[in-house]
Amino acid sequence: MTSRTAADSPETVSAEGTADYDHFAAAYADQNDNGLFNAWYGRPEILRLAGDVTGQRVLDAGCGHGPLLRELRARGAHVSGFDLSPAMIALAREQLGDDIDLRVADLADPLPYPDGEFDLIVISLALHYVKDWQPTLRELRRVLRPGGRIVLAILHPFVYAFCYQNEDYFALTQYSEDYDLGGTTAVMTYWHRPLQDVFGAFIEAGLAITSVTEPAAVPGTPQGLLPPQGRRFICFLFLALENPKSA
Repeated sequence: MTSRTAADSPETVSAEGTADYDHFAAAYADQNDNGLFNAWYGRPEILRLAGDVTGQRVLDAGCGHGPLLRELRARGAHVSGFDLSPAMIALAREQLGDDIDLRVADLADPLPYPDGEFDLIVISLALHYVKDWQPTLRELRRVLRPGGRIVLAILHPFVYAFCYQNEDYFALTQYSEDYDLGGTTAVMTYWHRPLQDVFGAFIEAGLAITSVTEPAAVPGTPQGLLPPQGRRFICFLFLALENPKSA
């Protein structure tokens, strides 16, 4: 992994700062399905926090090629999903079929769904691509029924503090990193914000924080995938939120 500024790679970064997944969709999907951070760490915790989804209307915001949608549907949910990348949505359609509502849409824009449409929204590693969270959180709350939940994962702010010790941890900062996905170079561009701003954004949006977790990788993770410290390491921050019911 190498770091760079977003200006170093304009051809792979959108106006909002997200990576252009169309350039490496297949390689990313393979890594997502089999790698440590998604298959053995991030996705299991999202599903654990989601709990029993039988009969629930679930939106995967930033669904990628659809691995969470596949799991949630298998657990009895009625699923919908969107992603900024047409290539990712095409992969999701190949895996999930044409009977699921899949759309190309931007998490930073108004969402193409009616008010109160969903019981649960999952957002796995997508919100940290968005610079201004308040319009996005207002939209997410709009399409979530009163009493509905949001389960999400973002890059842990501490990771930025550890990797970029000469930078201002407390500043809203855009930065990019290069990743090797099986010989394909992927440029990921994120927005870092300190932990106090993460929590503050949800509070300002009127969402109740019901859970904050920093889990270990799940038991059974192949030893060859684990870092030297084993199953417990800091990488993502997981939160469960609730849309309060009207008075």
